[in-house]
Amino acid sequence: MTTPFKWRDLAPELRSAFASCRGPFLGVAAVSGIINLLMLTGPLFMLQVYDRVLPSRSVPTLLGLCFFALVLFLFFGALDALRGRVLTRISREIESKIAPRAFDAMIRTSVDRRAPGDEIRIMRDLDSMRSFLSSAAIPAFFDLPWMPLYVGVCFLFHPVIGWMVLLGALALCAVTYLTEVFSRGPEQELLSQAATRRDIAETTRRNAELVQACGMQGFMTERWLERDQTYQARQLSLSDIVGGFGTVSRTFRMILQSAVLAMGAYLVINQQATAGVMLAATILSIRALAPVETVIANWRGFIAARQGIVHLSQTLLDTPPEKDCVPLPRAHRSLSVTSLTLSAPGSNHVVLHDVSFQLTAGDVLGVIGPTGSGKSSLARALVGVWRPARGVIRLDGARLDQWSRDALGSFIGYLPQEVELFKGSVAQNITRFQPSIDPKALMEAAQAAAVHDVVLRLPNGYQSEVGNEGALLSGGQRQRIGLARALYGQPFLLVLDEPNANLDKDGEAALARAIIGAKQRGGIVVIVTHRVSILSIVDKILVMNEGRMQAFGTRDQIIASFATTSDQKPAARTKPATQKQRTRHVQPVA
Repeated sequence: MTTPFKWRDLAPELRSAFASCRGPFLGVAAVSGIINLLMLTGPLFMLQVYDRVLPSRSVPTLLGLCFFALVLFLFFGALDALRGRVLTRISREIESKIAPRAFDAMIRTSVDRRAPGDEIRIMRDLDSMRSFLSSAAIPAFFDLPWMPLYVGVCFLFHPVIGWMVLLGALALCAVTYLTEVFSRGPEQELLSQAATRRDIAETTRRNAELVQACGMQGFMTERWLERDQTYQARQLSLSDIVGGFGTVSRTFRMILQSAVLAMGAYLVINQQATAGVMLAATILSIRALAPVETVIANWRGFIAARQGIVHLSQTLLDTPPEKDCVPLPRAHRSLSVTSLTLSAPGSNHVVLHDVSFQLTAGDVLGVIGPTGSGKSSLARALVGVWRPARGVIRLDGARLDQWSRDALGSFIGYLPQEVELFKGSVAQNITRFQPSIDPKALMEAAQAAAVHDVVLRLPNGYQSEVGNEGALLSGGQRQRIGLARALYGQPFLLVLDEPNANLDKDGEAALARAIIGAKQRGGIVVIVTHRVSILSIVDKILVMNEGRMQAFGTRDQIIASFATTSDQKPAARTKPATQKQRTRHVQPVA
């Protein structure tokens, strides 16, 4: 069952966006009133022709009526076109007010990993809302309140005709309500199945090479087809429901139209109405029921838009906007981590326990440990991607959340374990897609990462396209461009997660020079690595094991400590080490 739509429960951004368009909506409502009055032109013209022109055989009267009707019809057409254009611009204005927050929520939802697939659904929700607001269904909703006008005119023609049209309108309203009741659940199931089907397809697409190389294509195809068949079944069921009620409404309208015509003919025979009244009442009955039929025909779009708005609202409520931060100076002195405990986003699983250390400007820290020890999780926390469950990370004494995200990112360089490039040019990727490229900073970053000569050999140099996810480049090229992006702007804190994973010997030498350069200009470098060779340029080493800090100190102290432990290893077997002994803080840091 879908969540009921309540205005007061919507996110403030959505309420504000709709409220800002209250004036245009009221204007559309006023124009809709005039349009519905002008729609009486056709029935009244027919009434006058049959009851006045034909009995009098007056050509001047006919010409006068034709001219008057033509003017009204042209006026009607102009207002109807104006209403459509205004509604399109209202939908665009609402989207433009919500889009920045929606995009921000998409990024943060993806980082927090609360619900896989939600980050993409946010954009679809925004699109469905905009499409529905500019669709043909919205004018029908504005026309619905004018249904009593047509029913009232039919009562003026004759009470019997009025009652027939009124009962017909109530019957179609009942059909609309039943459409809502019976389609609500299937629509929710359809959205759930569509998300699962889409996730399987997207995961398979991202790992297409692995799927083919490991002979998994048949299995993945079968898995996707199973979900696709379930999705198609739900879609067929929903289409049957909405289509069935749509058929009922159309059939009923045709029956009612013929019934009104027959009743009009009966009244004419008994001299209780004229032929003009008979035909005018028939047309009015069609017009009175047309908005209801249009609403039913577009009911699936209405449900999708409503669910999209509710889901978008919930997402915005779950990711409130970041608080305004007082601008702080660029960090340049120290990094301190105190009692850091970290849980993976979207779960309660603790991946880091009480990690504490301090670094000062010019320090290079190597983080080592076995797979799954929490090294990459620590890297994500240091750059502010994952928020601490307990403890605090400070730069120059200020918590990371005391900077805005953009301000913090301006002096942080991050190279994740899986290097991702964005569709665009090499220059755009290195300069982090800033609107204006600083050529000097671009060259400095590229040369520091030793990627300048590599880029020059590309077909269009720095303007060469990297393709989706950097598909047009080799793994080593992506790694170096990612390093250049991390170095862009000479960041104070540089966090590198397995930076030499795809580098050859020359690439490792260039990486070492880049780290030394960052050290010499007073930056702090944190390197997560499995390779011992890179440790020759670090000052300090942090040893992680099972999410805990096993040792921390200078490089020489840690190496000496492990050498001593290795020499004493046979004796250690006779007496298991306590937790306090396993977590060795080799050198306290002031």
